[in-house]
Amino acid sequence: MDLSYPNLSETEIKEEILSEVHQWALANGLVMYPPAFSSEQATIVPTTLYPTYLPRSSFEKVVSLQKTYNKLYADISRDSSGGWLTQESIKLAKYDNEFTGKLWELYLKAKKQGIAQKLRLGIFRSDYLIDKRTNEAKQVEFNTISVSFGASSTKVGELHDFLNKAGKYSANSGDRFYQSEIPVSDSTPLLAKGLAIAAESYQGLSERKVVAFIVQDNERNAFDQRTIEFQLLKAHCIKSVRITLGDLHNRTTLDPESKRLFVKKTGEEIAVVYFRAGYSPSEYKSERDWENRLLLETSYAIKAPDILTHLSGTKKIQQLLTDEDILAKFIPDVIVRKQMLSTFVKIYPLDDSALGQEGKKLAFKSPSKFVLKPQREGGGNNVYKQDIPLFLEKLDEKDWSAYILMELIEPNETTENVVVRGNSFFREPIISELGIFGCILFDDTDVHLNEYSGWLLRSKFSGSNEGGVAAGFGCVDSVMLY
Repeated sequence: MDLSYPNLSETEIKEEILSEVHQWALANGLVMYPPAFSSEQATIVPTTLYPTYLPRSSFEKVVSLQKTYNKLYADISRDSSGGWLTQESIKLAKYDNEFTGKLWELYLKAKKQGIAQKLRLGIFRSDYLIDKRTNEAKQVEFNTISVSFGASSTKVGELHDFLNKAGKYSANSGDRFYQSEIPVSDSTPLLAKGLAIAAESYQGLSERKVVAFIVQDNERNAFDQRTIEFQLLKAHCIKSVRITLGDLHNRTTLDPESKRLFVKKTGEEIAVVYFRAGYSPSEYKSERDWENRLLLETSYAIKAPDILTHLSGTKKIQQLLTDEDILAKFIPDVIVRKQMLSTFVKIYPLDDSALGQEGKKLAFKSPSKFVLKPQREGGGNNVYKQDIPLFLEKLDEKDWSAYILMELIEPNETTENVVVRGNSFFREPIISELGIFGCILFDDTDVHLNEYSGWLLRSKFSGSNEGGVAAGFGCVDSVMLY
């Protein structure tokens, strides 16, 4: 297969195709809010100009594993009786008392008060880089809360498909550049479907049920979220409301007997609480915010995710699962287990275990091979390569256990794509991270839904360590498979 990219000149990009990208994005909602925005403003989401080539075998492998990953993390979070996740969360809470510790404390309070709803919804994303040494996908992380850019992924694929079919990639002839179809992720309808099935599974007092999106103050990525909300209403006739953690007590009421949660203004019953916020300690600005998270946890609404499912996605759990003996407790099938293990890289704790002692030595002996990760999401929190020893030296060694040391993946670089940011475009080498979405609805004994839910490709300049689009490090991309 020819792996070439369109060869548009700078003049052709500037004078002809940029306006096509801008107008398509504005017309179709591939947008986000700029910093310090007002509600009528929007700017296009940073994107690549062309789809990026990925090996089909690696793509299809991680897609085929997503349902297994969904069930793995659901099984881990089924821990109300004090099993493996409880034991590890208690340990981690000691070292990360600012956030993991508070979440764990909140779960214990919720358990004491009584958790009314047994159904739980996981909306997950497993992220991978293609390692150039093997051309295989290697897992970067598994996300169990606030997975983003599902809708933007669909839209950027549609953008690239439009540019190709309209002949914009072949300025002189107007013909298609790519003869095969550019894949478009179906993450928008599939993520909405997962939320809809959860809402339909909720045993409400009336048919007036809604999904509550828990969002950040001044959310810049609102359009990615609103597209899912619009799809919920259009395809499933399910309304949604948007509420911040800080405003929950003003916008909702909780029936003290049934623990059912209602929208105060309309009286509509909240069937599903979908967290698009709450993954960072900075989002809990007051004790009231923590109380509101507790209120949600003890309510009868289905949570996506509940606290245990949230905690199953910590970096420490990811590190422990790279141990085949631990993974075997959850994945007894040897063939499937080997497939999953083949997507892992080496991850070390920085505790007093034998593996932890080895990790401590490697952090100082060969830091250029590693990234140091805390229990944080959202981009900008990791420490890379030569910065690792200096960072650790500033901490008390007892606090190192709040981090994991992860072997760096060596991704392929793409040198022929173009990154578009507003009116500017950049011809710099990029690396691309593939995310696979999944939805699972489960309780303590049964799985009621388990599905693959589309994909996301994000790219960034190869010189950048972080890759978050909303955090300002990357852009959305689409794929061409070879």
